[in-house]
Amino acid sequence: MSNHQHTLIIDGTSGISGDMTVAALLDLGASEEHLHEQLATLPVDGFSIAVTRVNKHGIDACDFDVQLAEELENHDHDMAWLYGNEAAVEHMHEHEHHHHDHGEHEHCHDHDHEAHGHGHEGHHHAHHHHHRSLADVTAIIDGSQLSDGAKRRALAIFTALAAAEAKAHGKTPETVMFHEVGAVDSIVDVCSVAICLDDLGIEDIVVESLSEGHGTIRCAHGLMPIPVPAVANLCQAGNIALTPAPVAGELVTPTGAAIVTALRTSEHLPARYRIEAVGYGAGKRPYEGCSGTLRCLLVDADA
Repeated sequence: MSNHQHTLIIDGTSGISGDMTVAALLDLGASEEHLHEQLATLPVDGFSIAVTRVNKHGIDACDFDVQLAEELENHDHDMAWLYGNEAAVEHMHEHEHHHHDHGEHEHCHDHDHEAHGHGHEGHHHAHHHHHRSLADVTAIIDGSQLSDGAKRRALAIFTALAAAEAKAHGKTPETVMFHEVGAVDSIVDVCSVAICLDDLGIEDIVVESLSEGHGTIRCAHGLMPIPVPAVANLCQAGNIALTPAPVAGELVTPTGAAIVTALRTSEHLPARYRIEAVGYGAGKRPYEGCSGTLRCLLVDADA
C-alpha cells in the first residue's frame, strides 16, 4: 500500500459483527495470506479459517468463517436457540445445561473452550476453565507474533468488552469471565480485525451510527431485550448513536460494538473523500428487510 494514511468508513446501517468486519476488510484488499500467517502465531489450537464469496440479497460479498474443532463448537448461528424456539433446541440441552448457571455472557451458547498453552506463562490453567478472563485473553494476544499495532488494537477491543460485561454482571473487568467472547472464534475474529487494519495501513476509522434490531434474544436468564446489556453498555461507553431498524433480531453483536467503541476515531464523515476501495462482509444470520452485509469504504480524505 502507499505511504499516506488511509481512512476507513464503516457503514453501520446493517449492524456489525466481528466476522462481518474481518470479511469486509479482506474484501477491501487486506492480505488473506498475511492473515493466515499471523493467526498461526496465536497460542491457540483447534481452529481454521475459511474465506469464500457469497451472494447476499444480490450483493457479492466476502464471507469469513472461523471453523472450530468439534469440541469447541458454539451455537452462535443457531437462530432457534437464540430466539427461544424450544422444540428446535431440545437436542442441544445436554450440551448446554452445564453453562446455564454461569450467565457470564448474554448469549451463552458455546461448548467448553480450551486454550493451548504452548509454554506461555499465565494461561496454562485455561485448560481447566470453561470461561476465560481478560488476563487469559491478554496472555494469548501477547503470546502471539502480531505487530505491536495489531496487539494494541486487539487488546483495546477486549478491554472494552471486559468493561461492558463487568458492568452488566456486577463484576470488575479483572474478574468477569468471557463466555461467547472468550471462545476461540471470537479471539480469532478480534485478532483478525486488528491484523487486517494493520495490513491496510488504516489510521482513522469513521462510524456515524449503528443500526440495531428489536425483539428478544435467549440467554441463561431467559429472554433478554435487544440490544443485550453488553451492547447497550458499549454503545453508552463509546457514545455510539443507534438507529432503530425494522428488523426482528440482533444486528449489533458485542464484538461488533466493541470494535467501534475501542477503535473509532470519528463519528463524522470527511467533508470530501475519494473512494479507493469498497468492501462487503457477509453476515451469517438471515434477516428480513436487511441486506445482511457490512459495507466498508477505504477512502483518501482531502485535508
